[in-house]
Amino acid sequence: MVFKFSMSVIEQITPQIKVCVIYHSPYGHTAKVAQYIAQGAEQAGAEVHLLSVAAPQWDLLDQADVIVMGCPTYMGSLTSALKQFMEDSSKRWLARTWQGKLAAGFTNGGGLSGDKLAVLQQINLFAMQHGMLWAGLPFMPTGRSPLDINRMSSFLGLMTQSDNASVEITPPEGDLETARKFGKYLAELRLKHLVI
Repeated sequence: MVFKFSMSVIEQITPQIKVCVIYHSPYGHTAKVAQYIAQGAEQAGAEVHLLSVAAPQWDLLDQADVIVMGCPTYMGSLTSALKQFMEDSSKRWLARTWQGKLAAGFTNGGGLSGDKLAVLQQINLFAMQHGMLWAGLPFMPTGRSPLDINRMSSFLGLMTQSDNASVEITPPEGDLETARKFGKYLAELRLKHLVI
């Protein structure tokens, strides 16, 4: 037996993915990266909510299909504000509220390395504690210049770099485009697994 569906029928039965991008950004650089992740997810048709850890909207997080978490890398670690958000989620951990949701992470820092991997590992471990499904960054580096995609060769999550300059001029174009592509990828990945 073969079923044929028109695109309009498939579009009608395809659920809209809900994505929350929650972040800590004291100077605005990490917030800029979060905005580009959100743009990418919106391009894939997702309903997107940008949330600061200063005022998390727990009901939106509970309803999300995808939760993307990020913060700057400070002293080789995540920020205390993101850590506080993690600790405040303990009731959801106990109830397994976020189990099965797609999770991803991102971090921004002044250095090309600056131990950003440690931050992504901490976010990853937090997601695993909640029983979430982790999605890394799948893009091969196109080079090492500020215009290149995934120039830091990160695969656990998104790494971006900001010079000691205003948010209007940094992070560079390639990092922001990587962020946009990452958001689009995450929304499409979740949709793919809901439709299958």
